[in-house]
Amino acid sequence: MTVLGHPGSWSCRWLPLLLLLLLGTGRDPGVEGVTHYKAGDPVILYVNKVGPYHNPQETYHYYQLPVCCPEKIRHKSLSLGEVLDGDRMAESLYEIRFRENVEKRILCHMQLSSAQVEQLRQAIEELYYFEFVVDDLPIRGFVGYMEESGFLPHSHKIGLWTHLDFHLEFHGDRIIFANVSVRDVKPHSLDGLRPDEFLGLTHTYSVRWSETSVERRSDRRRGDDGGFFPRTLEIHWLSIINSMVLVFLLVGFVAVILMRVLRNDLARYNLDEETTSGGSGDDFDQGDNGWKIIHTDVFRFPPYRGLLCAVLGVGAQFLALGTGIIVMALLGMFNVHRHGAINSAAILLYALTCCISGYVSSHFYRQIGGERWVWNIILTTSLFSVPFFLTWSVVNSVHWANGSTQALPATTILLLLTVWLLVGFPLTVIGGIFGKNNASPFDAPCRTKNIAREIPPQPWYKSSLVHMTVGGFLPFSAISVELYYIFATVWGREQYTLYGILFFVFAILLSVGACISIALTYFQLSGEDYRWWWRSVLSVGSTGLFIFFYSVFYYARRSNMSGVVQTVEFFGYSLLTGYVFFLMLGTISFFSSLKFIRYIYVNLKMD
Repeated sequence: MTVLGHPGSWSCRWLPLLLLLLLGTGRDPGVEGVTHYKAGDPVILYVNKVGPYHNPQETYHYYQLPVCCPEKIRHKSLSLGEVLDGDRMAESLYEIRFRENVEKRILCHMQLSSAQVEQLRQAIEELYYFEFVVDDLPIRGFVGYMEESGFLPHSHKIGLWTHLDFHLEFHGDRIIFANVSVRDVKPHSLDGLRPDEFLGLTHTYSVRWSETSVERRSDRRRGDDGGFFPRTLEIHWLSIINSMVLVFLLVGFVAVILMRVLRNDLARYNLDEETTSGGSGDDFDQGDNGWKIIHTDVFRFPPYRGLLCAVLGVGAQFLALGTGIIVMALLGMFNVHRHGAINSAAILLYALTCCISGYVSSHFYRQIGGERWVWNIILTTSLFSVPFFLTWSVVNSVHWANGSTQALPATTILLLLTVWLLVGFPLTVIGGIFGKNNASPFDAPCRTKNIAREIPPQPWYKSSLVHMTVGGFLPFSAISVELYYIFATVWGREQYTLYGILFFVFAILLSVGACISIALTYFQLSGEDYRWWWRSVLSVGSTGLFIFFYSVFYYARRSNMSGVVQTVEFFGYSLLTGYVFFLMLGTISFFSSLKFIRYIYVNLKMD
């Protein structure tokens, strides 16, 4: 008892500190940072990162390029979410003072070698952009200019922007908006340099302040700020209508099964025993009327019950995690300009919802007669964390080898490991203890015989592969349009703010998964096949496989991503995404089928 209680004491002792580390190292998610200035006060401009425009997850520190750099680089302390987002902010040489205009001030003089010029040329050819931060406002622009013209003769010109115009808007004593422009600037040519020649550059900048009537940053209308990236996505009614029609058809289809087919089946099966045996015995062998015959086998526990319970536990955890993230977004807890807040919230919610996976897995494992409780807890806590750690190790190693800022520092890795060891794992154990102690005997309306019934040969359209194809394609089709916008946000430059629509589509996805699971389970039982336990998980859980196939299509046809760094990250985390959807939808599918089977056999009169 002392040993089992030890993880709980760790959690109580360390949880407040970890909450502070996760959410307190920066501003709370969604809370705008407001700094008040007086005229002439210094405004710090931080340089952050650079990277190819079409590879959002491939970013490097700004000072890795041959640019104006202070002798001693001082970094800004960042929140966990910002670090996970690849931010590495450092102080710059730009001197900006509140409400003081600057006209073409010299930043620095540089002498670039041919190797440094080649590095800049390569960055410009790959459409590198830079990101600066002023008072928590990101400002972005391209590193240089490239022009391709003509076929014969072919012209290829590359230039570097050596002058930047900063435009800042203020209201009272607060900065409302910041932007950078090169509209009236001529790029410095990087062409025609000999290998042994040095290139002399003078970097300059200008600062222009203007007053605005907008009092808060959130009040500024979208689209009027000249944003570097696309701002938001419009409401896409095609996706909503498509999903609604599909869910109505499926719900109606399942309702027909429950109200008509099952009513007829129950009416036939509940006839007097003499009438049933005398006139309808042969009907039990027909495909649509054979589910009564297997009533002594339908609740026979499946093989690999420990793994099944672990899948259900982790799936329930991710259902809670996904719902929690969407609800927090609906409540306005995330700032659209600071994606790191979602990363911090996801890590925190994952750690806290580990108790759900432990409870659900251990509770159901005890119900179906499982005895290796400790092994079940270990399997539950490893079912997602181990694949995630292996995938992350590969992705992080590739980032580290290429010098990307997406590679996590050692301190961040230790912090995340501490969160899992002192919060996630202990809560899984605590949830498992409660689940085991509160488990009641499995509620089966029918007794199970010792000898299993022989399963007749099944037609091809009732095979596992067909069920997985149908059960995976229909839920996927309900979210296919919305999935594009989600991918465009995660792997592109869009900004997703339609959280109400996302919550609606998420509910439709779960509803469609539950309905199609019930229908497929009914067809399987009607063929006298009682092996529905794993089939119900795999049939709708295969939606995750369709999502991964879509990610391959998106990479090849809908994006301009390229390079080893971006490709490894994309496919690594796309695999994990498909796996998470398999766990979530497999859990919904299983419990929907279990509820349905209990319903039909409770209403069946048996000897």
